[in-house]
Amino acid sequence: MRLPLALVLLLSLVGPARAADATLERVLELAGVTLLCEQTAPLLQRGMSAEQQKALGRAFAAAPLCADLTRRVAPALKPAQLQEALQLLESPLARHLTAAERAVGEDGGLAVYRQQLQERPPLGRRVELVRRLDKAAHTTELATLLRYEVGKTQALLALRARGGDLDEQALGEQTAAQLAPLRASSAQGVEAFMLYAYRQTPSDQLEEYAALYEQAPLRAVLEASAKALPAVFAARRAQLK
Repeated sequence: MRLPLALVLLLSLVGPARAADATLERVLELAGVTLLCEQTAPLLQRGMSAEQQKALGRAFAAAPLCADLTRRVAPALKPAQLQEALQLLESPLARHLTAAERAVGEDGGLAVYRQQLQERPPLGRRVELVRRLDKAAHTTELATLLRYEVGKTQALLALRARGGDLDEQALGEQTAAQLAPLRASSAQGVEAFMLYAYRQTPSDQLEEYAALYEQAPLRAVLEASAKALPAVFAARRAQLK
């Protein structure tokens, strides 16, 4: 049976769109952006009442949170950019160093390493490389945004518990002073993490990894993600009313 022309055209459009969505989801996962979604609810629920934890768990569940972020990021990117970004993130070097990053949470040595950094500062060349990578991968920027938006959300809930309330603009004005110290502490934490994660990585490979993240396709994905994150949080906060 022949399909109506309109249905054929619709299917031809839906197929590529779904493929692009799947590619973007994979890119966000490999770039570490999905991890932000997974960390959000647990961070928000710390120190909150049982009732607040329940509400936060619903509003900031990882899957819908990341779906919202993906939806907001998608219009800023072209399919060709996504394919190029995916190829970069699936390269042998990226896979190798991503595995090194994930291993940090498994061996438990980061806390001791941070103490060692105070006694034996790393070579300036290594610090320059991890700072270059941090900037290219937007790691400190995204970590700062996550912590800031979590703090804003908790502050809003605390205010409402006392009978008050603020709209998004006023909430941003009230909490803007927190950004600078959060950025400084995030940068310090990211630097220690990277120095530890890549401690066995030759400098030439680390330089190549930074250059990988500096390429336009990945830069576009990460810039769009950072731009979209505050709106994602604002939309979820609106669900708490």
